[in-house]
Amino acid sequence: MRKDLQERMRRLKLMIFDVDGVLTDGTLYYSETGAEIKAFNARDGHGIKMLKESGVEIAILSARRSRAVDARAAELGLTLVEQGAGDKGKAFEGLIARARVPAEAAGYMGDDLVDLPALSRCGFAASVPEAPEPVRKRAHLVTRAPGGRGAVREVCELIMRAQKTLDRAVARQLA
Repeated sequence: MRKDLQERMRRLKLMIFDVDGVLTDGTLYYSETGAEIKAFNARDGHGIKMLKESGVEIAILSARRSRAVDARAAELGLTLVEQGAGDKGKAFEGLIARARVPAEAAGYMGDDLVDLPALSRCGFAASVPEAPEPVRKRAHLVTRAPGGRGAVREVCELIMRAQKTLDRAVARQLA
């Protein structure tokens, strides 16, 4: 891993994840009654739990609103959740203020043009291979895994490796 990328990850105290296209594959499902259904990856969720246990605060930032996101955040023990964010740059600033973390100690993972303001303000910007070119170019890291299919876990483990907390997390699973 590049030294500059490792240093960016080493400084992280807060990691913020977009939902559609990052925590999910971006597909929107609707039931016959019009209820929105989202599919979340269990391994991504475990990566979030491990990263949080390692001392990095986790937040969710989405332009859309969904009860499924509230349910998933509650299941993961996340309290920093911002939904319905029309301006993700402003919402990013609000989340880092709530977490009392400077922008350079905050990471953001997004997958679309609406994420550019947050990706441009954070200390570590990550994206997924399916993201449009301007987003991939702005990111410090583009994952190998696609959104909703292990991309979040990949980022969580890379951060933990840079912060030298991954081995402890693995050891906890063996205890």
